[in-house]
Amino acid sequence: MRVEDLHHKELLELDPEGGVIRFAGQRALLLDALAMGLLRKYLVENFGLTAARAVLTQFGFAHGWRMAEAMHAEFKWASDTEWRRAGLRIHTLEGLFRAEPGSEDPLTKNGAMLLASYEAEQHLLHFGRSDSAVCWTICGLMSGYLTHVAGKEIYVLEDRCMGKGHAACNLLGRTRDEWGDERAEELGFFEPGRLKESLDVSLQRVTETLKTTEQKLRVRRRALVRVAQHVEEPDGIVAKSGKMQQVVDLARRVAKVDATILITGESGSGKERIARLVHEESTRAAGPFIAVNCGAITETLLESELFGHARGAFTGATSDRPGLFEAANHGTLLLDEIGEVSPGMQVKLLRVLQEREIRRVGENKSREVDVRIVAATNRDLSHGVAGGAFRQDLYYRLKVVELNVPPLRDRRDDVLPLARVLLADAATRMERKISGLTPGAADQLLRYEWPGNVRELQNAMERAVALARATRVELEDLPEEIRRAFPKPMATGGKVRPLDEVQKEYILAALDLNAGNQTRTAEQLRIGSATLYRKLKSYGVIGVKRPGRKGTPVKV
Repeated sequence: MRVEDLHHKELLELDPEGGVIRFAGQRALLLDALAMGLLRKYLVENFGLTAARAVLTQFGFAHGWRMAEAMHAEFKWASDTEWRRAGLRIHTLEGLFRAEPGSEDPLTKNGAMLLASYEAEQHLLHFGRSDSAVCWTICGLMSGYLTHVAGKEIYVLEDRCMGKGHAACNLLGRTRDEWGDERAEELGFFEPGRLKESLDVSLQRVTETLKTTEQKLRVRRRALVRVAQHVEEPDGIVAKSGKMQQVVDLARRVAKVDATILITGESGSGKERIARLVHEESTRAAGPFIAVNCGAITETLLESELFGHARGAFTGATSDRPGLFEAANHGTLLLDEIGEVSPGMQVKLLRVLQEREIRRVGENKSREVDVRIVAATNRDLSHGVAGGAFRQDLYYRLKVVELNVPPLRDRRDDVLPLARVLLADAATRMERKISGLTPGAADQLLRYEWPGNVRELQNAMERAVALARATRVELEDLPEEIRRAFPKPMATGGKVRPLDEVQKEYILAALDLNAGNQTRTAEQLRIGSATLYRKLKSYGVIGVKRPGRKGTPVKV
């Protein structure tokens, strides 16, 4: 038998009734190439690149060894050379690749050139261009086949690969001694111990991460149950107010489609938390979520941070480094403070959004990326567009869907639930037994305007936990600007309160704030002392004692 005599008609046997397919005398299975690609993707994402490569390499080796054994038993070869050369031919007939005519032996000096490698195709589809060779199963196949034929260990590796951007893959077969130390790292993937080591490390890392996460969740759950029993917290977001519920609902709906999102709102209002909600509710939830503050990095450094750089691209670039776009592949990248980006960087970001590919600093080749972009800003970008500071085309690329997060002062129904959740978190971190807020402290939180939004509320709760003497946060534990806040008259729930009622509440609150001092209260309200006296008398509080700030009677 010669290699040229091998043909599908003689190799393939179909038994439709018995449900059996035989190829070269052995039972075979028809597997979808895309399914094999998804298997590779699953292995990489769940066990890491090292473990995935070891699994597929050793699977290929076993398959190749078995095929060489079957080919020897099934056919009588003119020579061992024909039997060896049949390896590439038989795997070509299986549909794994196409060998370049005249280049069919990995043991020759130039090796065997492969075209249309299914494995390189699938790796590019799921991961994009690679920095190293990716035909792990095929190298394993050829290694197992040649090892069986030669009666000694032959290891096949690639010196060119389509997965790296080359026009074809090239396989070279050598013994371990012939390879020397140059490719020792790659040869390790053929060793069973490497597979066990890789899987052990991956499983240990996953187990430790799960244990740590479970412990944190248990502690957090206990704290929330103790401090905020009636707080509903969907996906880590407190949304009691109607405005915030609308934002959360829209975020969940748009998360299902892979659209670019622009999140607007004041600093500290919770834009990043909304971005995380979009990621967690999307089909990319299993992928990474990476946030970068564009306003905190200079233009030169931002380009390297986002796109990566090649070795020698600039002073200090001692090695190749992938950027955040590559790190966020198959996940979500949050570009925070997008309004601070320079015009030059805006052009580069626009290209990424249009072409879905990036180019590392110092490289001349492009790399495909599969990333969902979410941008956030506290600026009005439409004004930036009108003034020429922000590109109109980039603005509309980013604003496929806009989510506007309202400031905390416009969603007062969220203040106390948020405060209780943040208080529980701070108490857990500081290991303090704080059970909640006193009525006075809770009331004062509602009076304050919160110019710093949720971030300011978080800082206030951390301060209160640090300073609290008792098991509940008292009024004096709050920052001074919050303690001195006047109430803001508001029409809530669709009900308009009488003006006299609002005025009375405000005047009495101001009197409390000044510890019963009528003169200072009248000055602050810009009314005469006599006017204040008459109003207090009409309220029925003149001549009686009212409790002061710390329980001390105050005569008014």
